[in-house]
Amino acid sequence: MTPRRVFLLLSATRWFPVGLVIAATTLLPIERGLSVTQTLTLASVTGLVVFALELPTGGTADAVGRRPMLIASAVVQVLAATTFLLAQSVWAFVVAAALMGLFRALDSGPLEAWFVDAVHAEQPGVDVDRTLAHQGTVLGVSIAAGALVSGGLVWWHPIDTWSALTLPYAAYAVLAVVHLVMVALLVREAPRRPVADGSAGGAGPVVRRRWRAAFRSTLGSARQVPAVIASGLRLARDNRVLRGLLLVEVFASTAMVVFESLQPIRLAEMLGGEAQAGAVMGPVASVGWGAFALGAALCGVASRRFGVARTAMAARVLNGLGAVWMGLAAGPAMLIVAYLVTYGLHGSSGPGYNALLHREAQRDNRSTVLSLASMVGFATYAVASPTLGWVAQATSTPVAMVLAGGFSVLGVLWFVPALRAERERSRQGDDIVPEVAPVA
Repeated sequence: MTPRRVFLLLSATRWFPVGLVIAATTLLPIERGLSVTQTLTLASVTGLVVFALELPTGGTADAVGRRPMLIASAVVQVLAATTFLLAQSVWAFVVAAALMGLFRALDSGPLEAWFVDAVHAEQPGVDVDRTLAHQGTVLGVSIAAGALVSGGLVWWHPIDTWSALTLPYAAYAVLAVVHLVMVALLVREAPRRPVADGSAGGAGPVVRRRWRAAFRSTLGSARQVPAVIASGLRLARDNRVLRGLLLVEVFASTAMVVFESLQPIRLAEMLGGEAQAGAVMGPVASVGWGAFALGAALCGVASRRFGVARTAMAARVLNGLGAVWMGLAAGPAMLIVAYLVTYGLHGSSGPGYNALLHREAQRDNRSTVLSLASMVGFATYAVASPTLGWVAQATSTPVAMVLAGGFSVLGVLWFVPALRAERERSRQGDDIVPEVAPVA
């Protein structure tokens, strides 16, 4: 399979299971006795773990290789899903949230970095916004399908001794194992350092020498991790464009609390219970992620017409205004419509933003740069989620949604350096190379 096909296929196996648990992740802890603030604090635990580990894991992926990190992340996802499925107390959910944070830190960036490296090996300097837009479409369709199946599982409820919200998480755990197998089979990567094969001395000594050489190579690469992390931090310090793009995540992640966590809670308030909201959220989230996929596809079209930076800026502003609209919605139908529009705009914002990040990165720090952005996003989510949960309990859920959406709109200001850099590259004819074809 070509790197592009592997990238898109593994994106599907990675994100379809997530669609199964979009509603359950928020509603299941509340059903098992946690308060709204405690439930949103779980997202804070996940975010803090990601914040602590993003740079070390990103640096390790750059130094040791993408494949080992992808396999490790898939293993941890299985553990996290199983722990959440079995959790019955606050502390058990905290452990599950911490494992999910470890998974996301390990998972953040290596697959995308692996794909971009494979593309640049064949077409140096090529922009990858089109395939990133296609990946966003695959992601959206996959989660949409998972959410639709999730709603069906909640409605079906075949095991009376389980909560209706439990079966989607059981399916998630099983499919996490499937993703692990797919990663192990499909991701191939050249070694970071050549490994001598030791051609003499019999098969046994040859194998032992190869393993020892591979171990020494991996250990030597691991020693480079601190240097790779330091390089990424210096890049963020010295590169004004990258620094602005990282700050964009502060505002974008605040808006995400609205449509990832507060929306199911608000829908439960309107419908009168978590189980009722869970059954409705399945098909609603499915359509929402279909809108996400459409938004990602439109981003690829708009970026060619208006430029990557302008497209990303417009999508972020409209996404924040959509979050405000969700907070102002007066009934379930209007809330669902606002959610669908906002999620479509969420899909439009990602590919362009990531393409801008890749312009500021190189092969030896690409995962680190992606991890920097993810780290900022998760750290913001870790602070914003319990804060907005407290605001929702102290005032109301709609007030928290409106405040978060309004704040997120201000993030467009930090795109300005990237916009100026894009204009300068165009004026100088500095080859912003379009992605012209899949790479074999």
